[in-house]
Amino acid sequence: MIMGELKINNFNYLFLSIFFCLASFVVNPLTSSAADHQVISVSLEKGVYKDIKIPKAPSDFSKGGEYTKLVKIQYNPNTKVLRFTPKKVGLGVLFIKDSREQVVYEIRIDVKQTDLFKISREIKDLLKDIEGIRIITKNNKVIVDGEILLPKDMNRIHSVVKQYGDKATNLVTLSPLAQAKIAQFIEREINNPEIQVKAINGKFIIQGTCRDKREMDRVEIIAKAYAPDVVVEEGVADKKVQTRRADIVINLCDIKEQAAEEPRKIIQLIVHYVELQKDYNKGFRFQWTPDIGDGSQVDFSTGGRSPGGAVATISGTIKNLLPKLNWAKEHGHARVLNSSSLIVQDGNEGVLNSLSRIPYQVVNAQGQPSTSFEEVGIRTAITPGIIGARSDSVNLKLNFAIKSLISQTAAGPLTSSREIKTEIVVRSRQSAAVGGLITNDTGTSYNKLPEDASKNPLISLYASKSFRRNQSQFVVFVTPVIKASASAGADKIKQKFRLKD
Repeated sequence: MIMGELKINNFNYLFLSIFFCLASFVVNPLTSSAADHQVISVSLEKGVYKDIKIPKAPSDFSKGGEYTKLVKIQYNPNTKVLRFTPKKVGLGVLFIKDSREQVVYEIRIDVKQTDLFKISREIKDLLKDIEGIRIITKNNKVIVDGEILLPKDMNRIHSVVKQYGDKATNLVTLSPLAQAKIAQFIEREINNPEIQVKAINGKFIIQGTCRDKREMDRVEIIAKAYAPDVVVEEGVADKKVQTRRADIVINLCDIKEQAAEEPRKIIQLIVHYVELQKDYNKGFRFQWTPDIGDGSQVDFSTGGRSPGGAVATISGTIKNLLPKLNWAKEHGHARVLNSSSLIVQDGNEGVLNSLSRIPYQVVNAQGQPSTSFEEVGIRTAITPGIIGARSDSVNLKLNFAIKSLISQTAAGPLTSSREIKTEIVVRSRQSAAVGGLITNDTGTSYNKLPEDASKNPLISLYASKSFRRNQSQFVVFVTPVIKASASAGADKIKQKFRLKD
């Protein structure tokens, strides 16, 4: 029995196929050719209706063709829509004719076995965890429609619907309630009563007053972190709709006007310069170097009672005839102490110099004498900065230099220089030893002839030994004191020097 039905159905398909082929070449006297009427092909699935518009159909048209066993037809004259409801799988044709029996529309019908109900059940099973959506079968498609709260659910819906190709479509949109809820989360995370967040047309608008630029940047970063992913609608993806470009987060916050800065604090800097010097010299010398100075001469004389003529005189002088013994031992101790105090405003550089100018004679290129000066003394440059508003620690940028006179020579003053440049942090009213420079110079010489020694002695007996050692140390102590104002401590100074207002 089943084989018989299968043969009949195959015979019907073969017959209708031959019929369609002949209809395109043979002119039927009751219908017009394909050039005179419109041909519409309709693909239907069993159990799913479909609407076709026939705007050129007359109001009193008639129908013909092999279709009654395949579909049920309903016509709406107001909208001129013809609805096909499939009843049986197969092929057929419907002719829409006017009052003169001329064919206006030739509708070729192909009814297939439907699988939309199976697709609908599968999609419902895959998307059952997502709230706010509904799945319907309409117009020969499975449609997923509704509004969702989370953008990540849109990715799942898209992935599921995409598997079924043109048999399913996605019309789901993001709910406006989700945007409002996200705006509440952003406002709660910002935690500033002066800042409000609103969700308008898929955008998040931030309004209010921020304390500074840093807080404004923080507010925008939080909003962008909470902002959901952008869901691209099909109309935009197909370039049927052009969206306006705008950031999803729009920051309209204002920065609060800053109050006038409080006057910066005053810092007193107390600096102690300590230089220790120690010199030791020990020398021994035995010298016996006699020499003869040549004093020969020739004199000429005339007149008087003596006869005239030339007189030759030979004379000599013996120098350094007596032996010399020199022995010396010298000690030198020096302690230079200098204290200075300087009041500086927080963040500004303070400079304090204590210098002396020592004159000395020089000769210029033209041989004319002139006076030059050599500066000796102390140079101080300190830049203090308080760390934190309520901290008592002070950051100090220090630059110290001391130049002292060693001795006066024929070429000019002989000086020594010491310099310290560093940066440290010291608490108020505490002292720090910034740095120490230690020099140690030691020298020993044997049998060194002095500058005034004879060049051609008769006898030379000379022996000497000289030892020297010079030590020096330079240390700077700094003590910062944070004061309320520059006048703090003035009463004690007045009382010390007995000054009255």
